[in-house]
Amino acid sequence: MNREKSEALIARRKAVVANGVGIFNTATIDHAHGATIIDVDGNELIDFAGGIGVVNAGHCPEPVVNAIIDQARKYIHPSFNVVTYEPYVALCEKLVEILPHGDATKVMLVSTGAEAVENAIKIARQATQRQAVLCFTGAFHGRTMMAMSLTSKIDYKLNCGPYAPEVYRLPFPNFYRYGAQLNEEQFVKRELKRLWEASKNVVDPNNVAAIIIEPVQGEGGFYPAPKAYLEGLREYCDKYGIVLIFDEVQSGFGRTGKWAAYEHYGITPDLSTWAKSMGSGMPISCVMGKAHIMDAAKPGTIGGTYIGNALSCAAALATINYMEEVDLNARGMEVGNIIRNRFNAMKERFDCIGDVRGLGAMMALEFVKNNDPQDPDSDTCGKLVAACAQRGLILLSAGTHKNIVRVLSPLVISDELLKKGLDIMEEELAKIVQ
Repeated sequence: MNREKSEALIARRKAVVANGVGIFNTATIDHAHGATIIDVDGNELIDFAGGIGVVNAGHCPEPVVNAIIDQARKYIHPSFNVVTYEPYVALCEKLVEILPHGDATKVMLVSTGAEAVENAIKIARQATQRQAVLCFTGAFHGRTMMAMSLTSKIDYKLNCGPYAPEVYRLPFPNFYRYGAQLNEEQFVKRELKRLWEASKNVVDPNNVAAIIIEPVQGEGGFYPAPKAYLEGLREYCDKYGIVLIFDEVQSGFGRTGKWAAYEHYGITPDLSTWAKSMGSGMPISCVMGKAHIMDAAKPGTIGGTYIGNALSCAAALATINYMEEVDLNARGMEVGNIIRNRFNAMKERFDCIGDVRGLGAMMALEFVKNNDPQDPDSDTCGKLVAACAQRGLILLSAGTHKNIVRVLSPLVISDELLKKGLDIMEEELAKIVQ
């Protein structure tokens, strides 16, 4: 595969872009469509990364591109704080329609997932008049001050302290890694006991404003929380008047085969945060939740200059309408089933695969040594990502130890292209472990 122009572009990047900006893959891009990226050398690449879960509806879906162009001809940024515009209101109406939080739901729009998390915490604190926030190991909520404090992985925040105060962390209910010699029911019972004991040895629940959790951890390794644990969390929050926040930034908009991962659990949060595939790559995110909680925030205390940029609103509304038109949630389940079946077959073949898990098309392989969940195999995972890159397949790792391969391909990917990508994964893994 010729990469002369790509290597030149990467060299230019290294000369002028700060080293702290992550580079997860050495691929480049000239243009893209569906689940295919064409790099600057003209090579066709299979996209299993999806812009880090941003293009569930595919690269450049025509209705979204047209909506952006149409809106750009009218106005780009008058600021919703200054003048009210229809795309913002229409998008909020659509979000309330597809993701109701009880009898009355309200929404605020911002630009990034981290911004949504920051504002969700501010809303919860104003609603409860409390300060403390409970979060979990393995969590990723962003890189701004509060979001970074809530994020678990140290590598994402080296030498960035001091962090926001009144943030307390509990172990995420990671059954695969920490459930040895227990069935899931026993494990959840133990972890919920740990939650209730936290009332005595971690933080007073009467001072806790919010508990924030990803129903399926994203950067942490695609670990779905056990249903019974989220039910217990809901009960705990109800008892103490704590705002339950679900972070659905990576798991939303068809990735799990539904609009929201929480729909699989039958549990409605008080607040939720969204971004990524909401706008097909345009910078837009939101906090939504029960109206009385959302309205607890005083005017001017949440938001910012770019609270729902008009172009991004138009893109997001067109994205959601397109997702409905092609039934992307159903396609998410189909894609997930194909990946899960293939990953399970690979697990039977390769001893280095310790676990196959996920929800819908949010699927992952975890590599371990000696079939030990406590002994991560980062080396094999890293080699696989690099080898697939040489074959034109863009993969992303995940997890605290980078020993997990996650699939975030556009959900519009054809069965043929999906299976071709999975073939490359299996072929390259066979070479690595032989």
